[in-house]
Amino acid sequence: MFRTTAFKLSLAYLAIFALCAFLALGYVAWNARAVLDDQIVSTIDAEINGLSEQYNAGGLRRLISVVERRSREPGASLYLVTTAGGDHVVGNVGYVPAAVLATPGQSETRYGRSDSDSEAHQAIVRVFTLPGGFRLLVGRDTEERDRLRAVIGRAFVTSLAAVVLLGVIGGWLAASRVLRRVDAMTQTTRAIMAGDLDGRLHVAGNGDELDRLASSLNQMLERIGELMRGMREVSDNIAHDLKTPLTRLRNRADEALRRASTQEELRAVLEAVIDEGDGLIRVFNALLMIARLEAGSAREILAPLDLGQTVRGVGELYEALAEDQGLILTVRAQDDLIIAGNRELIGQALANLIDNALKYGAGSAGTEASVTLDARREGEAIRLAVSDHGPGIPESERARVLGRFVRLEDARSRPGFGLGLSLVNAVVRLHHGSLRLSDNDPGLRVEIEFPATAQARPVTGDIPPAPPSSDPVPASPSRAT
Repeated sequence: MFRTTAFKLSLAYLAIFALCAFLALGYVAWNARAVLDDQIVSTIDAEINGLSEQYNAGGLRRLISVVERRSREPGASLYLVTTAGGDHVVGNVGYVPAAVLATPGQSETRYGRSDSDSEAHQAIVRVFTLPGGFRLLVGRDTEERDRLRAVIGRAFVTSLAAVVLLGVIGGWLAASRVLRRVDAMTQTTRAIMAGDLDGRLHVAGNGDELDRLASSLNQMLERIGELMRGMREVSDNIAHDLKTPLTRLRNRADEALRRASTQEELRAVLEAVIDEGDGLIRVFNALLMIARLEAGSAREILAPLDLGQTVRGVGELYEALAEDQGLILTVRAQDDLIIAGNRELIGQALANLIDNALKYGAGSAGTEASVTLDARREGEAIRLAVSDHGPGIPESERARVLGRFVRLEDARSRPGFGLGLSLVNAVVRLHHGSLRLSDNDPGLRVEIEFPATAQARPVTGDIPPAPPSSDPVPASPSRAT
């Protein structure tokens, strides 16, 4: 409890507040004393002015008579007239240090009253020297000032004690509240480390810093969970989907050893084995590229890029292939669609999408045999869409087909391994974009949204992605047939 940051911060705030309270009360006490001192001095000045008038009117005798009368009044000021030798003549002051009487002017000193009270008191006095060596002392007791100072002192001690007590209690309550939430987070994280990857930190919903931290950690855990599930799925899919081509590879080699009798037959089998090996190499290259993109290690190669120019370049590469398949490829791309991206990766993603659309975009009889590639700016985003009029993908399967080695049942008769859309999704994530599959009524519409950038120096040059026949990354056959 006492080592928590909340408790330490509470103590720090308590110390700061106590210091401020000390300074504030000290300032009040100092000003109150100054005001009372000014009032005492003003009262003494008024008394002196009155006595001066009496002395000017009647001399020393009249001054003594007035001092004697005033000394007997209740709540009177302090008066004392002495001879040059210090002998008491008249007044209500019984004792005052000789050094004070010998020094004309104002001072603060201790004194004793002329009655039987032997207690020493404190007063502010002013001493004058009269003709003939007589001394006149006029003063005022500081008892009220000292009483106020004592009251302020007691209030200061009481207030400071209350502040410290309430501060410690408040710090303990705040620390215990935070500690309960931190302990809950700790228990959840320990459960996650023990293998419960579905565990998530509790979010109270009040929007404080612990809620924001818990939300960020939950997002991170969700992403880690996706990656772990992806790794498990990849392992399972590799075991299942690559078993067939490896078995086919071995059977062909075995058949060649048992049946091939001529050099031409052996050469044909070896060529088929090499083709199978190249296909497997392309699969593993695609897996490595997807893993690299999902890890974000290629983000440093992003630069200002004109997406419209890239779209037009990739479209030109596939126009001839579309014509051979009896499809119309329409490309619509605005100018100055500047994003922060990598030309090769975006070109490869476009190539995979167009190749899929050409494979499955012919559709049934009566539907338009066309594929549309569209890129335009919408507000602060740049939207890229690839549309066809084929059978499309059921809505329930659209999220699943973005995974690795995912192929729909109707597409398993076609060549491929189901990595194309997974690679596209990884490229989009690397570029801080979003990907969405929707119905083109009929057909499939793949929409990609990239954040636009204000930089106006795009990377220029030819677009290098290769057509499907030499594409190092297989296009995804995970579309419905």
